[in-house]
Amino acid sequence: METKDMMMTSMSTIDKEENGGELGKGREEIEGQEEETQQENGRLVLADGLGERGPKSLTSGSGQQVSNGYTTSTPQSPREGSAPGSAAGAAPGPTGGTGLTGPLGGLRTLVVQQTSLERPRETWSKKMDFLLSVIGYAVDLGNVWRFPYICYQNGGGAFLLPYLLMAVFGGVPLFYMELALGQFHRSGCISIWKHICPIFKGIGFAICIIALYIAFYYNTIMAWALYYLLSSFRPTLPWTTCTNSWNTANCNHYLSSDHNVSWSNSSTSPAEEFYTRHVLQVHLSPGLHQLGSISWQLALCLLFIFTIVYFSIWKGVKTSGKVVWVTATFPYLVLLVLLIRGATLPGAWRGVVFYLKPDWEKLLSTTVWIDAAAQIFFSLGPGFGVLLAFASYNPFHNNCYKDALVTSSVNCLTSFLSGFVIFTVLGYMAEMRKQNVDDVAKDAGPSLLFIIYAEAIANMPAATFFAIIFFLMIIMLGLDSTFAGLEGVITAMLDEFPHFLAKRREWFVLGLVCVCYLGALSTLTYGGAFVVKLFEEYATGPAVITVVLLEVIAVSWFYGTNRFCNDVQVMLGFYPGGFWRVCWVAICPCFLLFIIISFLAFPPEVKLFHYQYPSWTTVLGYCIGVSSFICVPAYMVYHLLNSKGTFKQRLLKSITPQPSTDNHRDLFVTNAI
Repeated sequence: METKDMMMTSMSTIDKEENGGELGKGREEIEGQEEETQQENGRLVLADGLGERGPKSLTSGSGQQVSNGYTTSTPQSPREGSAPGSAAGAAPGPTGGTGLTGPLGGLRTLVVQQTSLERPRETWSKKMDFLLSVIGYAVDLGNVWRFPYICYQNGGGAFLLPYLLMAVFGGVPLFYMELALGQFHRSGCISIWKHICPIFKGIGFAICIIALYIAFYYNTIMAWALYYLLSSFRPTLPWTTCTNSWNTANCNHYLSSDHNVSWSNSSTSPAEEFYTRHVLQVHLSPGLHQLGSISWQLALCLLFIFTIVYFSIWKGVKTSGKVVWVTATFPYLVLLVLLIRGATLPGAWRGVVFYLKPDWEKLLSTTVWIDAAAQIFFSLGPGFGVLLAFASYNPFHNNCYKDALVTSSVNCLTSFLSGFVIFTVLGYMAEMRKQNVDDVAKDAGPSLLFIIYAEAIANMPAATFFAIIFFLMIIMLGLDSTFAGLEGVITAMLDEFPHFLAKRREWFVLGLVCVCYLGALSTLTYGGAFVVKLFEEYATGPAVITVVLLEVIAVSWFYGTNRFCNDVQVMLGFYPGGFWRVCWVAICPCFLLFIIISFLAFPPEVKLFHYQYPSWTTVLGYCIGVSSFICVPAYMVYHLLNSKGTFKQRLLKSITPQPSTDNHRDLFVTNAI
């Protein structure tokens, strides 16, 4: 951030005989300068140490350097405001600091707060706005359908062991690290790197590109849910019967009440045909090589979704922080209602037993540990720039450590709760169809929500009511994550280009939303579901994990764990424990490397609606992922070529963080008096 020249005053040693007159004159000059500074929202305090109302200590030991680039000469407690060398009877100065009395020959500290031509950085209106925004971002559609499916597929209750281990040693430390980085440096995912390790600035650009790719397909799922929501406002839900124009001869309403129905391998349920033939219309597309036309119904639904997104984030966290009071809390109310309803259905216990019955032998399979690592990583969501952006709007001394523990715990508990909500209904479906739960729950992904769960709701009493609140919950869960993902990009670009974009936020957000909508048009075609699956499996997953691996290495190994822990101590008043330091230095990089190697060694088998993805689509997916990751080495080369000096000097400059300046923190300048 551009700043005006900071006002600094130096004094020379004077004779004791002339102390009275010269000292009084110096005080008058300083007070006059202070009046001018205060007109520009600045502050000037001259003291022997730190004033009682001054900022907290920047060091934990004598002569330590902190990331703002300055050193202090005396150890200070994070909770104490005065230095050991302060005069005992120092009189308060006009700005609340200490005056000029005290020994003249010692070392004095001039506390200067810089002034800025820009408006102060926006902050959350309330602490709860921040917490709900982070919870809303972390708790998304994956918590509702992916965790229950992954859990029962990998040993049921036994899966909770690797899941919790991966959360404690991998997910939560990364979550905590990003909140602390964003809060200390008060920058988005691009500009923050000049304060950490400038040569890794390409990571920020890669994060923004990945966020755009996610916006291209993630919001389409909400458009499907909106289509279902609008179709639910009728006495008989349209996916209940086989007499609609989109139904085929294979449609069978297969429930225990239908005694004359014969089910075969070619039979389909009315819910499946409504989803595939009416909403998606995938039968009109042979595959990715021929996507077909755009569905105008879905295009209008997506336009409505992006309109809500725009008017929720266009003014910043002041407005989005209010919207999340509805979008982050309403899903929990609906989950509670659906859990109570599901628990009262016949056969619900079958689903719960199937969900939690431990299969300890599966823990010997590496696939279970891979799925646990991937699930906790994508559930908590570090590396998408969102946590950096949200934390950058916090007060400097906010307890982000406690926030990390609370929000990550809520996220994991929500995933566990969603399993009961889903599997009580799947047990009911198995009871009604006279099938095993395994046969009913064989489909993963959104089809578990839009086919199986939708069919179960259609056969409940008060089906219309439960359909409305369920699909409204799906939309709310998706909106929270979309707000967060786009806010990460917006914060990054506004911090990187403040002069051009700071006063044009509304127009920039409008342009960004338009780009996301245009990029999502391919997912609205008849073969759009194939594009969504391709983006989800190949384009974003491996790329974001690689980016986070580089982020952890840059922070822990280049910026330095000790320096990062000193920053945390400045903010919170305590030094991170040995567990967190070991996780950041060694365990988290190994955790991420394990996921990457697993992706390469065991690539996912992508199949959707009996369409087997050809080999060239795998190459296409990885090329899309590399297109974002390529920003990292490209910027490294650019930075080295545009630096001056020898190669060694360029390299040293590229890994040396710049002083962190912010108009909400004081700078400490030590002068000899």
